[in-house]
Amino acid sequence: MTTVQDQGLVSAPAATGTARRLGALGGLAYRYGLLAVLLGLLVVFSLARSRFHTWDNTLIILQSVSIVAVVALGVTVSMTVGGFDLSVGANVGFVVMVTAQVMVRYNLTGATAILAGLAAGLLVAAVNTLLIVVARVPDLVASLGTMFAFQGLALIITSGQSVSVGMDLGGGRVAPGRYDPDFLWFGTAKVLSIPVAVLVMIVIAAVVIVFLTYSRWGRALYAIGGNPVAARLAGIPVNRYRALAYVISGLCAACAGILLSARLGRGDVGAGDVYLLQAVAATLIGFAVLGANRPNPFGTLVGAVFLGVLINGLTMLNVPYYTQTFVQGALLVAALLLSYAVAPRSRRAS
Repeated sequence: MTTVQDQGLVSAPAATGTARRLGALGGLAYRYGLLAVLLGLLVVFSLARSRFHTWDNTLIILQSVSIVAVVALGVTVSMTVGGFDLSVGANVGFVVMVTAQVMVRYNLTGATAILAGLAAGLLVAAVNTLLIVVARVPDLVASLGTMFAFQGLALIITSGQSVSVGMDLGGGRVAPGRYDPDFLWFGTAKVLSIPVAVLVMIVIAAVVIVFLTYSRWGRALYAIGGNPVAARLAGIPVNRYRALAYVISGLCAACAGILLSARLGRGDVGAGDVYLLQAVAATLIGFAVLGANRPNPFGTLVGAVFLGVLINGLTMLNVPYYTQTFVQGALLVAALLLSYAVAPRSRRAS
């Protein structure tokens, strides 16, 4: 005759086995949940619209996310040291206006405009470094102040006007220059049918991945983000590496601004503002890719592609623009919950 105590002894191993299976499933969902959501979106959009899975549309998606990805890679580097660069959108817009001014108003070459754009990005990075590393202002507050300062500076240098060919300079004067065709090549040309902007994104992503994953400098950045006190005791010059992180972020934003200026062919006021939230979203989504749970460049690329696929698919389905933001937010929250919320459960179950 089986007693209650015997039944408890029999059910205990079964419960343990069930918990282990649930833990294994939770671990898989944590590591691959976001990739599964992305794959599901690709399947749904491909079935709904045959044009979605064509090579031409793939290139359109990659080109649409190239600038976001470059900006997000810079944000990723800033987050490895426990920081957060909120000035990247203003940096992009500032570089767009500077490069446009150099070519249109001052009639200089595209190469000069590129150098001026990189210098503008480094200027933003220098201000961030001065505030965060030297003055020890908290990262979010410092970069927020930098964002407003350079948004205003971009308006000041152009008198609040967009910069375009033939623009009125006042007093009956007209801007003498135009966009250099060699400069426009970065935004409009293709190499082996692949847009140059996509190739630039791939090169920058490869450099950042190698830098953060395989170099001692990248490991030092992660060490600082994990525990700056322990990193300092280990002999790592924390302030230098924090400054390096913001310099890299500034350079990535500058490269994105050059690409955007070359794509637009003019300097539009506030052109870079939209890239802040998109870049931050791509970076945070990257935390969930393969269960990394930390800023990582591969995850950031996946996050940028995720956003591009979502926007492109919704547009093809003729989803009204005023509902696309909600759909994007809902799917992003679902993807992040699938990866983040499952992880603690799987650990407790195991």
